[in-house]
Amino acid sequence: MCGSFYFYTMTERKPFRKPYVKSHGLISLLQSRGLQVDDTAKAANYLEHIGYYRLSAYMYPLLRMPKGLHRYKPGTSFSQVMMLYRFDKKLRLLIFNEIEKIEVAVRSAIVNIGSEMTGNPFWMTDGGNFIDAGKFRRTMELIDAEQHRSREDFIVHFKQTYSDVYPPAWILAEVLPFGVITNIFSNIKQGAKYSIRNIQELPRGFLSIVKIFAKMAYINFR
Repeated sequence: MCGSFYFYTMTERKPFRKPYVKSHGLISLLQSRGLQVDDTAKAANYLEHIGYYRLSAYMYPLLRMPKGLHRYKPGTSFSQVMMLYRFDKKLRLLIFNEIEKIEVAVRSAIVNIGSEMTGNPFWMTDGGNFIDAGKFRRTMELIDAEQHRSREDFIVHFKQTYSDVYPPAWILAEVLPFGVITNIFSNIKQGAKYSIRNIQELPRGFLSIVKIFAKMAYINFR
């Protein structure tokens, strides 16, 4: 059955033929589908400055079943679409703010405790501080890529001033995505890991949850 379904979906694909439609044409389309638009000039302005495709994510929950018919529930208005859009925007900004606080605190704890316990400013790039050698190599590939890509003034200054291949942990951590930081945390030897977790009062698996929420918020921000 799976094979036949795959064959069906592949044979049903077709070229994209939909033309570009201006905002007033889109409003007429929405009205024909049962969406109430009280102020067409204001709606056109939103469509032009936000985009129909972006707003369509907030129109979708307001469709009647089956949604493929593109008919809106009775009484649905463009104002409701904008209300959902504004609520989602405010919620995501709030999430961003709280995630940033967590990221900064955890990043700082990992750098400070790791540096103190190892006595090595370059402990993040020293394989002796980590459990899994294979995971360490993969993390180093990510670190190399980020350092090569970075145009931050402090990274440029370090490369021009010092002979070391990598900056110390407190500099390096500032250019690493939070996902790389969590990879480092998950692979460091247990003593440092327990100290960081206890100081920050982090439950097991907490950083993975934060990383997932951060990725969802950043990638899907509308």
